[in-house]
Amino acid sequence: MSSVPSTTPLHNAPIDFLTYGEAMTLFVAETPGDLALVERFSRRIAGADLNVAIGLSRLGYRVGYLSRVGNDSFGRHVLATLAQENIDASHVTVDDRYRTGFQLKEKAQRGADPITEYFRKGSAASHLSEDDFDIAYIDRAKALHLTGIAPAISESSRALAFKLARHFRAAGKPISFDPNLRPSLWPSQQVMIDTLNQLADLADWVLPGLGEGTLLTGAETPEGIADFYLKRGAKGVVVKLGETGAFYACADGTQGRVAATPVAEVIDTVGAGDGFAVGVISALAAGKTAREAATRGARIGALQVQVVGDSEGLPTTDQLTQLERDASAQETQNAIASIE
Repeated sequence: MSSVPSTTPLHNAPIDFLTYGEAMTLFVAETPGDLALVERFSRRIAGADLNVAIGLSRLGYRVGYLSRVGNDSFGRHVLATLAQENIDASHVTVDDRYRTGFQLKEKAQRGADPITEYFRKGSAASHLSEDDFDIAYIDRAKALHLTGIAPAISESSRALAFKLARHFRAAGKPISFDPNLRPSLWPSQQVMIDTLNQLADLADWVLPGLGEGTLLTGAETPEGIADFYLKRGAKGVVVKLGETGAFYACADGTQGRVAATPVAEVIDTVGAGDGFAVGVISALAAGKTAREAATRGARIGALQVQVVGDSEGLPTTDQLTQLERDASAQETQNAIASIE
């Protein structure tokens, strides 16, 4: 990947990254416990692909987002958020026929994964299709990021995912892919496995979690998961290992592990994988090594788990620069201490 952040206005300018999928209004419970008993929620926004778009935009990249929302208050909330985050929403269609999806999320405690309830069946975004493929717009993009969620919401959206991936592949433009398994959205587990591996075959970088990778490949180790995708043509694979960090492997034989970034308190785990993806693909776009990319991924993922909301912890360029500067200084101090 090769791209440099820019503040050039989005209108008719090249797009550094294109993402596509479903943006939803998110209601987060303000108190813990059964969602049926919660009386107050705070409104935010959700969507794995949208989280990545937000993260990349905050780092100064020009980002385009392809989606559909309903002509309703939730849809207007999504569009307002995209504008606030400086994401090009010129190809987010406002659909008069179908509604914008939304979800409820419990307030998790002690670092547990929060329970989430989705209200998205038949949503505007589920009607994404190859009709949303505008080649003049698509060709402005330098790179594509896909998740496994948008292809799961409908057959027509799945067809769009493959059309996008094949187009970028044919053009020799980089593609990153995060499987983001959502088994409940698929007609069967086997369809999910087959479809997501076919999409992964079109990607340059594959970013599964350990559990996801095991289900998709049958391999039980990060090395085995990476080997599965490298043999199928990936340039690199970064496997998220949660509290123990990440494993990376590249087609040139480079591989290794990076440690997780310590976190004082886990507030909300949702969005951590998206933050990890932001770190990896932004680092690769800046010409960093796979090791540096995996390290940045772990750092941004750690930021995200320390806040409520799916994208609120994603850093700006200045915040990331300071984070990496502090980490480098700490590593230097540790090296000196080990010598002494």
